[in-house]
Amino acid sequence: MILGIDLGTTNSAVGIVDSGFPILLADEEGQRITPSAVWIGENGEIEVGRKALRRRSLEPERVVTSIKRLMGRRTAELGENFPVAVTSSNEGLPLVLGKSPEEISAEILRELRRIAEWRMGVEITKAVITVPAYFHDAQRAATKRAGELAGLEVIRILNEPTAAALAYGMDRLGEKSRIAVYDLGGGTFDLSILELQDGVFQVLATHGDTQLGGDDLDGLLLTKILTSAGITGLSLAARARLMAEAERVKMALSEQERAVFRVPFYEGSRSIEQEISRADLEELAAPWIAKTQRLCRLALADAQLSVEQLSAVVVVGGSTRMPAVRRGVAELFKREPDFSQHPDEAISLGATIQGGVLSGALRQIILLDVTPLSLGIETFGGLMNVLIPRNTTIPCKAGELFTNAADGQAAMRVRVLQGEREMAKDNWELGTFDVPFAPSAKGQARVGVQFKIDENGILEALARDIATGTDTVIQIHHAAVNVDDAAVEAMVSESVKHAFTDMAERVFTEAKLKAEELLPAVDAVLAQGLALDAERGEIEAAAADVRAALAAGAANPLKAAVQRLDLATEALAARLVELAMDAALERQLAGN
Repeated sequence: MILGIDLGTTNSAVGIVDSGFPILLADEEGQRITPSAVWIGENGEIEVGRKALRRRSLEPERVVTSIKRLMGRRTAELGENFPVAVTSSNEGLPLVLGKSPEEISAEILRELRRIAEWRMGVEITKAVITVPAYFHDAQRAATKRAGELAGLEVIRILNEPTAAALAYGMDRLGEKSRIAVYDLGGGTFDLSILELQDGVFQVLATHGDTQLGGDDLDGLLLTKILTSAGITGLSLAARARLMAEAERVKMALSEQERAVFRVPFYEGSRSIEQEISRADLEELAAPWIAKTQRLCRLALADAQLSVEQLSAVVVVGGSTRMPAVRRGVAELFKREPDFSQHPDEAISLGATIQGGVLSGALRQIILLDVTPLSLGIETFGGLMNVLIPRNTTIPCKAGELFTNAADGQAAMRVRVLQGEREMAKDNWELGTFDVPFAPSAKGQARVGVQFKIDENGILEALARDIATGTDTVIQIHHAAVNVDDAAVEAMVSESVKHAFTDMAERVFTEAKLKAEELLPAVDAVLAQGLALDAERGEIEAAAADVRAALAAGAANPLKAAVQRLDLATEALAARLVELAMDAALERQLAGN
């Protein structure tokens, strides 16, 4: 097995080819994306990903993000806006909290490897790791060194644009195709033009900037807010906390017209609250987007191509979620770009495909047919959870891990579905079966569900109780592939017709489930008097907003209200975790 890894500035991900099917691997929380964040404790303790970000509200000066910006560079080359303090080694190389960028990146890679080995149940020591196309030799060598420190044999350093093209299936275009890959992430930007001929990708031209990404827009937004509020002289810890809020506001404005920048007591008694509109952000972003467009034009000139000569334009990177960025790309290339892949997952998916090719796992695939409609199961709340997307080539296999939704639950009903609608009730049921397991507390039972379609179009659905290894299997003959064309067309048409209402229903259901989980926990903590007086009012107000949004039944307001409550309780949650850890340590010491 060879892992495919996207070691990103803001987020990272890992995947593997299993039974001829490239899959991205989720952690214990069910998340396929791992924040590229590392917390380094005073005594050298390490936490990675979401655990590290949860520490940021209490120890922002010890949470390292955007470390990719320092890889393979000397201290003298760096800018002034790195999130935490940077010192210099005797050799003139950057150090963050006493560690080199390679050592910190290795902690991220080590976590990704751990997730993969936990998911697959075997030791994995080889990997393909992606880098921006314009990374120079020192940056590539630093990336390889980070992999080696994580215990990985780095089989190949893969250019991100090539990985993106593979993920988008650009290798299946015509005999000779030219593709532009616009990659705007958290810390870096590049535009690469690739030519595909005889199954080989060749980079015709690339331009980029290792100091141009979403982090820079966060900094511009924070500067605007501080200037308008007349704030100067921030400590490093306060700046880190305010930058995190600027990032949250920027992301919120990709989905809504207005958002509130709010950080209470960021430095002693100092607080800040300011409303920001999408128009305000887009005004700030205009020169930032213009920089990417200038680099795009340079790449086109180097390749001696016009935009009309391109076969396709694809976009990747989390910053491409911004409506202004998408408009800018469409205007520059005079066409709507391909947004079909998840912007944070496309590069890791391409790296996974490349790893499968290098390991031989993809060489023997026989493309006999495709699945005309998506296949999945019903999850809590009546949602459709897709395991095998529409138009996946067969034979194929895909799986996911699920947990129980209620205390004392002793079985899980697996309802196999086919269709393109967001809610289970609107799709076709192919079969059901029950998976028994020992009665467990909520979220403790683990059941793996796997779909496998063979070359004859026979769907096999398997569910495994992870604790006992007991399998429950059903076969559904010809349901997966041999579907009447008229029925498929009708289902797809219905999904398009109801796309907005379906998505609104899904968003509301997911937010409602989150609210119903969060509100009782918040009420219990407030009743016990564990919240500080300074934060209690904000938490109570946020909880009231969630209840009002629940009663109103509107999707986006509820989602926004739940996010506000989540943010309002972030510091409280982190404090409770620390108290629980201290109590557990005291019990352990007392027992000894």
